[in-house]
Amino acid sequence: MYTPAHFAAGPDSTHKLLTRPAAANLVTMTRQGLLATLLPFVFDPSSGDHGALHTHVARNNPQWSEPVIGEALAIIQGADAYISPSWYASKAEHGRVVPTWNYSTAHVYGTLVIHDDPAWLAGQVRRLTDRHEAGFDHPWSVDDAPERFISGQLRAIVGLELVITRIEAKTKLSQNRPDADIDGVVAGLAARGQQAIASDVEKARRR
Repeated sequence: MYTPAHFAAGPDSTHKLLTRPAAANLVTMTRQGLLATLLPFVFDPSSGDHGALHTHVARNNPQWSEPVIGEALAIIQGADAYISPSWYASKAEHGRVVPTWNYSTAHVYGTLVIHDDPAWLAGQVRRLTDRHEAGFDHPWSVDDAPERFISGQLRAIVGLELVITRIEAKTKLSQNRPDADIDGVVAGLAARGQQAIASDVEKARRR
């Protein structure tokens, strides 16, 4: 991934991308060509030297059964937004401004391990569900459904573990702009209700 030095993500930003409740595009090269699936995941820092991403796919999805050539890649995307040059104070000063796109992303490379063990799958599904249900007033639990039904659902999926070998992470958040321009970007994003990336831009300035 092309990453100028001023856009390189620090450890905190990278950790945030890995640990926030999210989904990633899993991309694998196979004899059939490139395969990709958007999958929710849970980061396990205790697995391997760099941690692992745990997820699952439908058993009918051929991505899990096709042998992977080389590393697998998970693309994690943070908040992103269009940045209007009209938000820059420098537009009024000299007009030499253009639109751009702000974003945070991590390219997570690793070895893909298949898990077809019901106990591993049950644990992964519970961790994933608990993470996403945590913010609800009345969180749903796997135990709320009949055991036989859940057993049938688990037979229809296959577990995947991406054991991480390396990570390339980037936070392109207006760090290359003057403070007055960043003020305009934060205000412009907030006015459009894009508070998540407005906050990311503000935090990136303080690093």
